[in-house]
Amino acid sequence: MPFIPHTAADVAAMLEVIGEQATADLFDEIPPELTIAALDGVPPALSEMEIGRLMTERAGFDGRRLNFIGAGAYEHHIPAPVWAIATRGEFYSAYTPYQAEASQGTLQVIYEYQTMMTALTGMEVSNASLYDGASALAEACLMAVRANRGRESRRILLPRTVNPTYARVARAIAGNQDVEFEPVAFDRIQGRTLLESVRAHDPRDFTALVIQQPNFFGCLEEVDELTDWAHANQLLVIAVVNPVALAVLKPPGQWGAAAGRRGADIVCGEGQPLGVPLASGGPYFGFMTTRMQYVRQMPGRIVGETRDSGDRRGFTLTLQAREQHIRRSKATSNICTNQGLLVTAATIYLSLLGAAGLQRVAEASMRRTADLERALTRIEGVSLAFDAPRFHERVLALDRPAAPLLAALAERGISGGLDLAEHYPELGHALLVCATETKSDADIASYADALREILHGIA
Repeated sequence: MPFIPHTAADVAAMLEVIGEQATADLFDEIPPELTIAALDGVPPALSEMEIGRLMTERAGFDGRRLNFIGAGAYEHHIPAPVWAIATRGEFYSAYTPYQAEASQGTLQVIYEYQTMMTALTGMEVSNASLYDGASALAEACLMAVRANRGRESRRILLPRTVNPTYARVARAIAGNQDVEFEPVAFDRIQGRTLLESVRAHDPRDFTALVIQQPNFFGCLEEVDELTDWAHANQLLVIAVVNPVALAVLKPPGQWGAAAGRRGADIVCGEGQPLGVPLASGGPYFGFMTTRMQYVRQMPGRIVGETRDSGDRRGFTLTLQAREQHIRRSKATSNICTNQGLLVTAATIYLSLLGAAGLQRVAEASMRRTADLERALTRIEGVSLAFDAPRFHERVLALDRPAAPLLAALAERGISGGLDLAEHYPELGHALLVCATETKSDADIASYADALREILHGIA
């Protein structure tokens, strides 16, 4: 609500109707000893104009840096209609659509979202979203343990090329439910998981293999051979994907080169690139799709289409596999939720762009990152770390620690990337950078010029 429309006369009229003299009388059940006369340290109330100016000044403290950080959260252009529609009262204030007869609009939005996500991932069924991409991976691992009835193992092969934050969340959530994660080494030349690294593990000890595409370094994994190996050894395949990349890459539902391939079994990821702005870490939403045979193991809600007694099209909550409303002990998940507002924005975003528009975004992001790579690797002391095919992120090898360089760039209004020293110390001085369609030639030149000057001035 942008403002409170009640005048003093309105308030007086409402109090008269309910038989009270003052608004304070509505709270007379609060014991006097629990009330206070004043709030020390709280300044006097401000007018609308004054509070607007204060908040603008506070927002200015954040600055408007040139952003070249990716690592799972991406700055894409969001068309104006996306949030103009998503923040309409019909969507903005709607909660869980328990009553189908009163929630047809919300249910249809979720149904359209599910349809788009299954088309994008090449799978058969989608849920109505999860908290975020990291918890979606944790849920996918728990789901794989339940779904792979041919294995009693609760161990998951987790390549180190998977987003390290996702890995930590998966261990925190699923690890506390007796799921074990076995790390798989990556190739230091290519920056991706090689088949021989996976083969070094006895497949009989595991129930699933996680494959991130593109991986955390931005490199493209050999998804076909990894998927075929997993299925040949009775492991389920959990795909972690960037939805924008799927506009130009093979969908997980088609992974595998062997005859009769069935692709990934569970697909999850972060939906933030689809019309959700960067906002100090969230809120975001996770997505999950799977094959129909595993639908009852999938956490969250599913919206389905039906027909009423008059043969009119309608929508309803077809399957709530979590069952936590009435049988929490038998729920598939007790922490999942539907991020309805963000899903609404993503549905509008995908509807506006369409398949061709999303492909243009992906291709433009690839071009911009290639331009960034060329500009930065021309600088002495900066080189490309890996040689595998890549999407819209790059790992750069530096001749000195990244942290002081990033601090100096920040002073110039540039968020220069992610220092990989904490997560991948074996890479030495390494920096993960990203560019999307939002970056211009001038932006890239500004970054390159600033980094060159800083490198020349730092011993």
